[in-house]
Amino acid sequence: MFDITVLWKAPEVNPINRKARTIPGLNPVNVYGRVFFFSWFGFMIAFWSWYAFPPLLYETIAKDLGLSQADVANSNIVSLTATLLIRLVAGPACDRFGPRLTFAGCLLAGAIPTALAGAVYNVHGLMALRFFVGILGGSFVPCQVWSTGFFDKNVVGTANALTGGFGNAGGGITYFLMPAIFDSLVAERGLTAHVAWRVTFIVPFICIVTTAVGMLILCPDTPTGKWSDRHLAVQQNLTTHGISGAVVKVPGELTDQATAGTNSPNGSGSGSDEKKLGFEAVEPKQIGGFAHEAPIGEQAMLDTARGEVVVKPSFREALPVVFSAQTLVLAGGYFCSFGGELAINSILGAYYVKNFPTLQQRGSGNWAAMFGLLNVVFRPLGGLFSDLIYPRFGVWGKKALIHFVGLMTGVFLIAIGLTDPMDQNTMFGLVAGMAFFLESGNGANFGLVPHVHPHANGIVSGVTGATGNLGGIVFAIIFRYNHKDYAQVFWIIGVMTIAINLLLSWIRPVPKAQIGGR
Repeated sequence: MFDITVLWKAPEVNPINRKARTIPGLNPVNVYGRVFFFSWFGFMIAFWSWYAFPPLLYETIAKDLGLSQADVANSNIVSLTATLLIRLVAGPACDRFGPRLTFAGCLLAGAIPTALAGAVYNVHGLMALRFFVGILGGSFVPCQVWSTGFFDKNVVGTANALTGGFGNAGGGITYFLMPAIFDSLVAERGLTAHVAWRVTFIVPFICIVTTAVGMLILCPDTPTGKWSDRHLAVQQNLTTHGISGAVVKVPGELTDQATAGTNSPNGSGSGSDEKKLGFEAVEPKQIGGFAHEAPIGEQAMLDTARGEVVVKPSFREALPVVFSAQTLVLAGGYFCSFGGELAINSILGAYYVKNFPTLQQRGSGNWAAMFGLLNVVFRPLGGLFSDLIYPRFGVWGKKALIHFVGLMTGVFLIAIGLTDPMDQNTMFGLVAGMAFFLESGNGANFGLVPHVHPHANGIVSGVTGATGNLGGIVFAIIFRYNHKDYAQVFWIIGVMTIAINLLLSWIRPVPKAQIGGR
């Protein structure tokens, strides 16, 4: 039975990596609750600013800058392209510098172009600005890596889904906030539309900078302290609990050249920069006698030390991780779920206006916002179901959940596309049903990510997140060339989603020889 006190009391922790086994989300004083807060809130602020243009773009900004429908679609694609590139870089950056610094760096770098929105006066300026604002979308990767680093395998699916879901809600909040701020500046401050939309972007800029500074001042890199000391902390914790040994040389840069002769945590060949931590038990016993520590057996402790401590793999080792079948499964699932969400989020307000002209900009924006806001509930449910399945069905259960929600998402997308509802209740009901499975799929996907190549979690998270953006670009291009025939694109995305999930359903969830992560 669920114990509600875990939402605020100090959690039990893994004795080796100090990851929490519950989520004290209502206790920001506790370090785990504080990191949890900054993880989701930082990503929510980033997502809000990243998607701050669409609520005003189709009418106010398009009219002011003289944009065509193609210009608007192209600006959406440019924004997604930038985020794809940043996510690919953010993954290895997390493994190298730690997720906290990478997270704050993404926020501060993206805050600058956000503040410069007022300098845009033509379509070329808009394209350039939205490209650099797209840096903010890359903050998703350190958000998930940071969360994974603080919460253990039994709750990491829920933790990642909550931080990602609350963060993704920024895509819905922006549809409320940006038009409301704009209308307030016009009605109460007497600004013209030409000036008001530019001033509106100062608000997210202030929020981004404040959040990034708070993250740097108030939060640690890992549960054990500095990112650079994480390997030493694991060694010390093992020794404290009766297991002794020596840590082999900490791995080098991603570009280091590896040589054959040893084994990496995923069971593949490694270089002279050994990645496993070599320990031997000196006194067999069940661990769990220290304050707030969960009882964990010796073998589980050794597997954690050898396979679940993030390392900086050599370039030779990074490539098998990036191109492994297991990473492909995660990437394919996220291509469909998050890619679909990004593309649909960009056009949903326009689709509503097309089918229901009486809604106008603010009304359609409010209804479109609900699609993003449902992430607060639906994405966490995907992670929660993933964690509930895990004790009984293991990683295979988590993978099956990804494909199930993917197939159901495709069914709803096809239903919307074929019916093209002209009744508001039908339209909003179908979109809500689609959102349930689509957004749950996002949560379920990152419920499995921490189990796949856990020693390279940043790389796996980065590739998976970037592929989600690739899906957004592909789907946005399809929307672009179908002009305002939104319904046709919905069923096309639905067919693609079903086909991709069926093609990937046969692949093992984790490599057969992988150490840890199970």
